[in-house]
Amino acid sequence: MEISSYFKLLGKYKYVIIIIVLATVTASYFLVKNLPDEYVSHTQIATGIVDASSHLLDKDNNPNAQADQISREFSNLMEIIKLKKLIDQVSYQLIIHDLSSNTPFRLLNHDFKNLSPAAIQHALVVYRAKLINGEPLSLYNKDENGLNQLLISMHYDERSLRKYLEIVRDEESDFISVSFTSENPQLSAFVVNTLCQEFIEYYTVNIKKNESNAVSFLSNLLDEKRNALTQKKAELQDYKIKNGILNLDDQSKSIFAQILAYTDKKLENEKTLSANEGALQNINAKFDPKDRKYIESTVNPYNAEIASTQEQLHTLTDEYVHSGFNPKYKSSMDSLQSDLVSQLQKTSDKYLVNPLVGKDNLVVQKQTLEVARDLAKYSVKSIDRELNNLNAKFARLVPFDATVKTYEYDIDIASKEYLDVLNRYNALNLQSNFSIKLMQIEKATPDIAQPTKKMLLIVLSGLVSLFLCLVVLFILFYLDDSVKEPANLVARTQLPILGSLNMIKGPKPDLRKLWDVENRNKMQQFKELLRSVRFEIDQELKGEKVLAITSLGKHEGKSLIAISLAFAYSSINKRVLLIDGNFDNPTLTRNIQPTLFIEDYFRNTSYIERDNNKISVLGNRGGDITLLEINDEKQIQNEFDVLRSRYDIILIDLPPLDALNKAKEWILFANKTVAIFEANRSVAASHKQYIDYLKSLNNKFGGWILNKATVISVSKNSKK
Repeated sequence: MEISSYFKLLGKYKYVIIIIVLATVTASYFLVKNLPDEYVSHTQIATGIVDASSHLLDKDNNPNAQADQISREFSNLMEIIKLKKLIDQVSYQLIIHDLSSNTPFRLLNHDFKNLSPAAIQHALVVYRAKLINGEPLSLYNKDENGLNQLLISMHYDERSLRKYLEIVRDEESDFISVSFTSENPQLSAFVVNTLCQEFIEYYTVNIKKNESNAVSFLSNLLDEKRNALTQKKAELQDYKIKNGILNLDDQSKSIFAQILAYTDKKLENEKTLSANEGALQNINAKFDPKDRKYIESTVNPYNAEIASTQEQLHTLTDEYVHSGFNPKYKSSMDSLQSDLVSQLQKTSDKYLVNPLVGKDNLVVQKQTLEVARDLAKYSVKSIDRELNNLNAKFARLVPFDATVKTYEYDIDIASKEYLDVLNRYNALNLQSNFSIKLMQIEKATPDIAQPTKKMLLIVLSGLVSLFLCLVVLFILFYLDDSVKEPANLVARTQLPILGSLNMIKGPKPDLRKLWDVENRNKMQQFKELLRSVRFEIDQELKGEKVLAITSLGKHEGKSLIAISLAFAYSSINKRVLLIDGNFDNPTLTRNIQPTLFIEDYFRNTSYIERDNNKISVLGNRGGDITLLEINDEKQIQNEFDVLRSRYDIILIDLPPLDALNKAKEWILFANKTVAIFEANRSVAASHKQYIDYLKSLNNKFGGWILNKATVISVSKNSKK
């Protein structure tokens, strides 16, 4: 669809559009001329949310608070202002004012203007009671439902007040702006001031109540946590006293250190014992039995002294081990060790006269190793005994430690809980003393009337009506898929077009009088277009003579165009034969009433007489018959050859293509076929098979003729 067609459609309905727009503007003028003036009252509420001076003592004072958090706080406040509970409070005060004041904001509605004084007093009592208690009217109560209807009639109900109430935050500031619009400046100021007062009172009372409840709750919880912590500490103290525990960590560390020391001593003694045993075995292997006897008889007195000294050293070593390696025994042990070494040296002096004196050193070493071995052997036993005692003490501390750790863990948890509650209590207590305090900056006052919007509404109504007309026409244009121009037909069928013929205005024309003198002016445009179509047909025929005229369906003007073409060809001195080939609807035969019929001519060859001033017409009697049922194809072809020799042009008015084979039989004998399509009709899906058939004719199909067109465009280029 071309957009130019849409503008042509607008041009067609331009007067209708103008009438609709003017009617809308006129109606809007009478509707808005009596509208009352509007008065707006405005006030601001300071919240303190983004005021840094209001948060100096806040624990988490942050001048760069998150924007979304601030936005949520402002949104919460604005939603509280819009609560039905607060709007109802304003409604009650408005109706109480109007019912009790000599200068009401609004007069009673005609349904309630005849209220008796008693009824008014009763309404005032109920309204005032609801105002004090902050309760809504019950719609289930007949009396209160009537009072609610009174509010609605006065436009004091919640829905009406919300409609003209505007609550916004002033850009990024700390203020909330409250505005109300009405026909009375005093009413606007009253609504704004009353609503702000109710909101501030409601918010203050509820916030303080919530803060007080929270502080009380945290105070009680703080006492519980403190008592729980004290009880846990007392239990731990009693357990330590009962089991004689001073400091488990120090005790366990001391015992563990002693165990490690004794373990080291034990390993050292075992190492010394093993080394001494191996050295003694090597020395004993070097002694001869005779030398051993000589040595033993010589050093016998000294050996006794050595044995005594060794015994004392063993005893002192045991005491040293049992004392936990007390340093005071160390000096005595060193003294005995020195005496023992001296006695051993004296023993070696007696070997001067012995020829075996070369083994003196071995003897001394042997005795020294024996002493060291005996010391290590006795020390191991003492160390094992002390290790067993220390392990027993350490094992006894383990259950004590586990129990104490459990008590200490419980105390740690209780302490953390107590500190957490204490911090929250302190923060909330401080915040409750310095919480946000809402404040109305200044009282709303009556203001002058707002600039009138009546002219704007009138202009807007005209523009809206114009837009709706354009939209409706565009929808109709978009949904209309009918063929209005030759280009549309070519695009939808992909077949060429020969031209267009305009619609003949007036009643259905008489085909016999269509070209009479009295119709000449009326047919002038039609004749001009017909000449163009005639020329295009001649270009397609290229000297051929038989032209079949058909259509996709009935009543598309096929017969009118056939007879018009006959007159057009006769006007240029062509011998014309017009054949009515539509047996189902022989329109030409009924209108022209010829004397010779197809049934007679193709069965028995007859001569057609031609009057020089008239067109020869071959009609049919109609009925359920087809061309090939009259005679066979060969005979009919012979007759057409005869007719070609007698006439310059033969026009056949065929049945529509939906007659199936009845039209196709005639097309067999035609040189060219043209199809008539009525404008403002759609190419339906059922037409696809007929269009495909026309395409299958290839060069035998001359093209379309668009009939009854309102937009005429004749061009050879349209065939492409």
